[in-house]
Amino acid sequence: FSARFRLHHRGNPPLLGFFDPFYFLPTMDPPNRVPNGRFSLCPDGEDWGGIFMPMGSRHGLLLIFHLSRKLLLVSDPFNVDQHRLAVPPGFDLEKAPVSGAVFRAAGDIRHFQVVLVTTETDEQQHTRVIARVYSSETGGWGDCISTPLPSKLPTKSRVDFTIGVLVGHCLYWLLNDRSATSDILDGILEFDLERQILAVKPVPVDIPKKNMCQFQVMRAEGGGLGILFLSNFSAQLWKMETDSDGVASWVLGRTVELDKLLSLNTEEGESLVIQGFAEYNNVVFLRTHTNLFTIQLESLQFKKIFRPNIMTRYHPFESVYAAGMC
Repeated sequence: FSARFRLHHRGNPPLLGFFDPFYFLPTMDPPNRVPNGRFSLCPDGEDWGGIFMPMGSRHGLLLIFHLSRKLLLVSDPFNVDQHRLAVPPGFDLEKAPVSGAVFRAAGDIRHFQVVLVTTETDEQQHTRVIARVYSSETGGWGDCISTPLPSKLPTKSRVDFTIGVLVGHCLYWLLNDRSATSDILDGILEFDLERQILAVKPVPVDIPKKNMCQFQVMRAEGGGLGILFLSNFSAQLWKMETDSDGVASWVLGRTVELDKLLSLNTEEGESLVIQGFAEYNNVVFLRTHTNLFTIQLESLQFKKIFRPNIMTRYHPFESVYAAGMC
C-alpha cells in the first residue's frame, strides 16, 4: 500500500461546495454549479437516525463516524454509495477523542483507505497516539501504529484533534490538550502514508493557545507544511523550512489584514473564527458574527456566502464534477 500512495490529481479538483454538516450547499457559479439536492449521504429507504460526526472529505468521498452504531461510513455522494466499516478496538469516543481521514491511492477509483487516530494511556500513565489504516482492497484494518505524546503533557491528558489535512504524502492534525494550563499548542501529529509512521512535530513558539478555531494546518505557499493562525483580525501564514543541516524550523511568511480585506467593523465586537478548510484549493472558511466568508489564501479572492450557523463546522467538498451529470 505505502509504495503505491501518490496524489492522484495532477491539478486541484474544484471546490464544489460544502456540507453543513450533512446537507450539501453548492458554491460554484452556473453553469458549473452543482444542482441543489444533487448529493445525498443516506441510502434511500434506510433509517440512519442517531448521532453522526463528520471527519472530512477527500477524493470524492466523505468520512462519517456513526457514534450510535459505532460504525464508520465512507460515502460517495455522487453515486449515493456507502461503505460501512466496523470501528476497530481501541477507538472509543467515550474514552478519548478520535479523528480520521479518507483518501484514495494514485489512479485507483475503486478502492480507498481510512486512517483513524486516537490516544491511549497505559498502566504507567504514559499516553501515546495510536493509528490504524483500513484498506478496502483487503477489507481489513492494518496493525496498530503508535508514537508517544510530548513529555510536557500531563498524565491522563485528553487530547483533541482538528480535522485532518493532507499535505504531500502526510496527514496532519493539530493537537490540543484540554487538561493543560499552558498557553501554547501541544504539537502537530504527522502520519506519513508512505512510511506508515507517526510523529509529533512542534508548532511555532510564538503562537498562543487561545482557541482551536483560530488555527489551521495547511499546505504552505510553495509546498510543504504550513499553519494559518488568526491573531485578532490578521491571518499569519507560517511555513516549516529545513536548513542545509536538515534542521526544520518555523518561519513567518505573509500576514494578511483581514479587517481591511473583508471591510470588517472592528469596533462592533466583531470576531473571526475558522470553520472549515479546503486543502487542495487552500480556501479557508471564516465566520464573523454576521457572515461566512471563503478566502483563497494565495490570491486573497473572497466570497461572502450567507449568515452562518455559529455551532457548525463546515466540510468542504473538492472533487471533479462534469456539469449536467445525471
